[in-house]
Amino acid sequence: MRLTVNTSSFIFAFLIALSGGLVFSLLSIPVPWLLGPMSAIMIADRFKGLSLSWLRSLRDVALMLIGYSIGLSFTSSSVENIIENLPAMLIMTVILVASAALISKVISRLSGVDYPTVLIGSIPGGLSQMIIFAEEMKGIDVTTVTFLQVSRLLMIVFVVPFIIFGPVFDISHMKNELAGSGPFIFDPFMFFIFSIVCILGVIIGKELRLPTPFLLGPLLGTAIMTYSGYTGPTLPTSVMDASQLMIGGYIGILLKPEKLKKKASTIILALLSGFLLVIGSLVLSFFLSDALNIDIVTSFLSLAPGGMDQMGIIAHEVSADLSIVSGFQIFRLFFIYFVVPPVLRWYFIRRKINRKEDSH
Repeated sequence: MRLTVNTSSFIFAFLIALSGGLVFSLLSIPVPWLLGPMSAIMIADRFKGLSLSWLRSLRDVALMLIGYSIGLSFTSSSVENIIENLPAMLIMTVILVASAALISKVISRLSGVDYPTVLIGSIPGGLSQMIIFAEEMKGIDVTTVTFLQVSRLLMIVFVVPFIIFGPVFDISHMKNELAGSGPFIFDPFMFFIFSIVCILGVIIGKELRLPTPFLLGPLLGTAIMTYSGYTGPTLPTSVMDASQLMIGGYIGILLKPEKLKKKASTIILALLSGFLLVIGSLVLSFFLSDALNIDIVTSFLSLAPGGMDQMGIIAHEVSADLSIVSGFQIFRLFFIYFVVPPVLRWYFIRRKINRKEDSH
């Protein structure tokens, strides 16, 4: 049977992603099955005449697996710990978002790109929500916002592992393997129950319009089951590696720099914004580590301005406290989803009114 163009382009992309993962793994590069496919796809997709595509359904399956795996860490004691840390979550989230706003102001003046576009493109951790918000607002360059958000995420996903595995942190005492990914013991009944919970979590998440329902739905459903005393089967390392590959390939194909109006300046802008946010979260993580008496790696991953799925993968790799990392990331995600858009909308309206008054 003859392959369609879409099918053949996906198979080609998958083989490229797989090759990238193998190369990064052989070179012992941190988080190889996430960074390898991402790098390989990004490079290959720049060649003219080469058609690559990726199935969004693969990414969705990977998000479900990661959400389930993170949900297993929500024991009764970890949930109590998260509740105790809510004030710290609010304070750190506000500081991080405010830092993004300040950095955006400086970069806007240096680059000449209008401030609202840079601001929406720099809000950490709310990629899909900020892109949707940009589409709703008049005068916002949606292409630039998308590129800023995606490239910021990519840079953070690349930089954070090297900071953690580099000389900044001492992780020699931490296991460099997936947390809880020991021998896979197949329990057909519990496997069936948790599979249903994850699927229902996605359905309910979509109905409630949760941000990233394929991740949050299974995560919250599994967390409720785990908190209630039920134990789901841990996923083997090979499954987690596969989920990283599925996400890495999807992210790698997202960037389309040829659609940008100002390629060089926007790329520099995105890298600078992401770098400053990483440095800011790194500095804050030392204060958070002392305040909550948690290890610095867990603190840094809790505040890192990347996606919750990527930070969850890295937290798995170094056996950081998944419940704390995901707790902080979820809190920031909901904060950005429900609080930031109304505040930005109010600010932009006030900004427009003040400009009209100044012109008269």
